[in-house]
Amino acid sequence: MDHGQQTDRTPDTDHTPQVSVPEDVLVILPVRNTVVFPGAVVPLTIGRPLSIAAAEEAARSGRRIGLVLQRDPATENPGPDELHPVGTIARVVRYFTARDGTQHVVCQGEQRFRVLDWLPGMPFLAARFDLVKEPSTGGAALQARERVLRERALEAISLLPQPMAELGGVIQSLEDPGQLADLVVSFLDIRPDEKQAVLEMSGLEARIDHALSLLNHQVEVLKLSRKVEEDTREQLAGQQREFYLREQLRTIRRELGEQDGDGELEALAERICEAGLPDEVRAQAEKELARLKRLPEASAEYPVLRNWLDWVLALPWSHIDTESIDIAHARKVLDEDHHGLDKVKQRLLEYLAVRKLNPEGRSPILCLVGPPGVGKTSLGQSIARALGLGFVRVSLGGVHDESEIRGHRRTYVGALPGRIVQQLRKAGTRNPVMMLDEMDKLGAGFHGDPSAALLEVLDPEQNGSFQDNYLGVPFDLSKVLFVATANLLDGIPGPLRDRMEVIELPGYTQDEKLVIARRHLMPRQLEANGLKASKVTVTDAALLDLVAQYTREAGVRGLERQLGALLRHAAVTISEDSSAEVTIDSGQLPGILGPAKFEAEVALRTGLPGVATGLAWTQAGGDILFIEASAVRGKGRLLLTGQLGEVMKESAQAAVSLVKSRAGQLALGDFDFDAHDLHLHLPAGAIPKDGPSAGVALFLAVASLLTGRRVRRDVAMTGEISLRGLVLPVGGIKEKTLAALRAGITEVLLPARNRRDLADIPEPARSQLAITWLEDVDQVLAAALEPAGY
Repeated sequence: MDHGQQTDRTPDTDHTPQVSVPEDVLVILPVRNTVVFPGAVVPLTIGRPLSIAAAEEAARSGRRIGLVLQRDPATENPGPDELHPVGTIARVVRYFTARDGTQHVVCQGEQRFRVLDWLPGMPFLAARFDLVKEPSTGGAALQARERVLRERALEAISLLPQPMAELGGVIQSLEDPGQLADLVVSFLDIRPDEKQAVLEMSGLEARIDHALSLLNHQVEVLKLSRKVEEDTREQLAGQQREFYLREQLRTIRRELGEQDGDGELEALAERICEAGLPDEVRAQAEKELARLKRLPEASAEYPVLRNWLDWVLALPWSHIDTESIDIAHARKVLDEDHHGLDKVKQRLLEYLAVRKLNPEGRSPILCLVGPPGVGKTSLGQSIARALGLGFVRVSLGGVHDESEIRGHRRTYVGALPGRIVQQLRKAGTRNPVMMLDEMDKLGAGFHGDPSAALLEVLDPEQNGSFQDNYLGVPFDLSKVLFVATANLLDGIPGPLRDRMEVIELPGYTQDEKLVIARRHLMPRQLEANGLKASKVTVTDAALLDLVAQYTREAGVRGLERQLGALLRHAAVTISEDSSAEVTIDSGQLPGILGPAKFEAEVALRTGLPGVATGLAWTQAGGDILFIEASAVRGKGRLLLTGQLGEVMKESAQAAVSLVKSRAGQLALGDFDFDAHDLHLHLPAGAIPKDGPSAGVALFLAVASLLTGRRVRRDVAMTGEISLRGLVLPVGGIKEKTLAALRAGITEVLLPARNRRDLADIPEPARSQLAITWLEDVDQVLAAALEPAGY
C-alpha cells in the first residue's frame, strides 16, 4: 500500500469512553498467530472492537500495551481464559488508518510480563501484571550455548534460498544471549504455540537449548531442501527445454486443428466407458490410463502403455455377430463353392445342424486333412458364408515360437499380441470362423512349442479364459468357430489331434476336375485376366488334355495355373484386335504350353517283361510307381537303386526270396540265381521312396522277368507281402485308387483285407475301376501276368 494513502489516526474520544486506568494495570491487546518477543518491531492489523479500544487507549495516553497470544485463533472475542498468561509489554510506535479503512498499529516489544488478574468493566481488556525479569548472563556454559546458537543461526541464514545479510549482521552484533535466543526463535518457521513456549521460559539456558533444538531441525530441513534442489537441477534444466518444445508442438497442433495429448487421453477414457469391457479388464484399463496420465510423453513407458490401451480397446469384447443357420441355404452354398466332396459336405451339414439345435453346446473343432489344392481353405470360407459370420485365417506354417500364439510380454521392444488376438481384432467380432491353416507344419524351437500353446486355444474347457501374454487379461474364445487344415495328420502332435475331429478330403477324379475347371476356375481366371466369356472359348477336349497331359495332382492348383496360361495367350490376341474371338482346342495346347508334361507311361513302360506298375501314397495324394527288374551275369547279388528307404529294401529282399521259394511253381527251369545278379530299379531316383506297400509290385516285376511273361498294361497294384505269400493290408487306398484313375489304369489289385476301405473310395473311381481283391501272390500272378508267348 502506498504510504501516501495512510494517515495517522487520532483517537476518537467520541466513541471511546474516557476511563481512568491505574498505573499497575496494563491494557491488553489480544493477537492471533503472532508472538512478539522483546526487542521485535511488529506491525499488527486490528479490527475487533476490543482491540481497537485498547490501541486507541494506548495511543491516547501514551501507555505501554500488553500483547498476548490467543489460545484459539478462531475465537472472535476472547476472554481471559482464552489467552495465554505470559505476553510482551510493547510500546505503540505508530497507530494509523489505511485508505481502505483498516486500522494498523506498529508495536515494539520491550519486556516479558505475566498476568496476575483481570479487571472487569473496562471497554477493553486490562489486567494487573508482574514483570518477568531476565536472568543473569554470566557463566562459561551460557557463553558456549550462545556461541553455538549464533553459529547455527548464521548457518541457517546461509542455507536460505535468498540469504538475509542484514539479519546476519544483527545476529553477530547482539551481545545479550536472551535477546539472541528471542531473535532466532522469532524468525523460525514454526507454529505460534512453539514460539509461545519459548516466550514463557524463564531460565535462560533452557530457553537457549530449546531455541537451539528448534534451529537444528530447521537447519536439517534446509540442508535436505538444498540437496534435493541440487539433485534435480540438471534434470529440470533438460525438462525445461523439453517442456518448451512440447508446448510449441501443442501450439502447432492446435493451429493445425489436430488433437493434443490431453484430448487423446480424454478420448481414451471415453472409449473405455463405451467399449463394454468385462469388469476385470475395465479395472486394468482404467489403472493403466491413470498411469499414462502421470507419465510425460517423452517417457519410454508412455508408448508402451498407449499401444496396450489401443489394443485392448480395439478388441471385440462384447460384439457378437448373429448366426443364421439355414441348412438348405448352407447346402446350396457348399454345392455352389465346391464340386464333389459329398461325404465332406454331408459331415459339415451335420455339424451345422447340431449347432443350430444346440447353440450353447460345445461344438467339436473340425480339422480338414487332404492334399494341396483340394479346397480345404475355401471350405472354411464357405462355412462362414453359410453362417453369415466373418472369416479370418491364421497361417501356422513355419511357426516355431510359442509367442506367435500367446503374444510377447509388453516389456519387450516391439511386443505384439499373438496371432489369435490379432485376427480377432481384424474380425471385429467375438464369434468369427477362424481357420488355423497348415497346422501340420508347426515347428518347435528354443522359444517354446506353439502346438502346446494351441492346446489351450482349442480346448473348450480352457479357452473361455484365454490369456495372451501381451494383454495380460483373459479373453473369451469359446464363441470362436475354429476350423483347422493340414496336409498330413502325422505332423500334428497327438494331444492336439485328440482335440479335433478329422475330416479327410480325397483328391479329385478327372471328371470332377473338368467340372471344377468349367464352373469355378474359368470364371476366376477370366476375371483375373480381364477377359469376357464371350471372347474366349476353351473346348472340352482342350480341358481334358490339360488335365491328363499337363497336370497330375490331387487338387486343381496346377490346373488353374495352366488354364491361366491359356487365357493370357488369348489376352494377347484380343488386345491386338478387340473384335477377335479366341477358341482354344486340344491341338493348340503344345503351341501355347509346350510339349505334354505327362505321357501314357503305363503303355510305354510295361511293354517288356520285368516291369510292373505299383501305387504309392504321397503328400500330393497318390501316384503310380514303376518297378523295373533285370538279371545279369554275376554272383547272386541283389542290387537296389532309386533312392529306396530301409523298409522298401527289405520288401525287395522279401519279394526275391518269395520268387526263389516258388521257382518250381513259376516254372523257372534251370535259372541259376547264384550265377546272376538281380537288379531292381525304381525310376525318378531323385525322389525318396519308402514303405512296405510296393511288395506285391516288386514280387510281380521279378516273377515277370524270370518267367518272360509281361505284366498287363492296364493293371496297377499295391500291398505288402509275407514270406508265406500272403498279401497284407496297407494304407492310403483312397489316394492310390484315384492316382490309378488319373494315370489311365482300368484295374487295380488291392489286398483283400482292405475291403473296409472301399466305402472311402469316391464313387467315380469305384465305377470306372475294376477292383480285384488279393489274398495271396498266386492271385496276383493270375490277375496281372499275360499268358506265356502273348
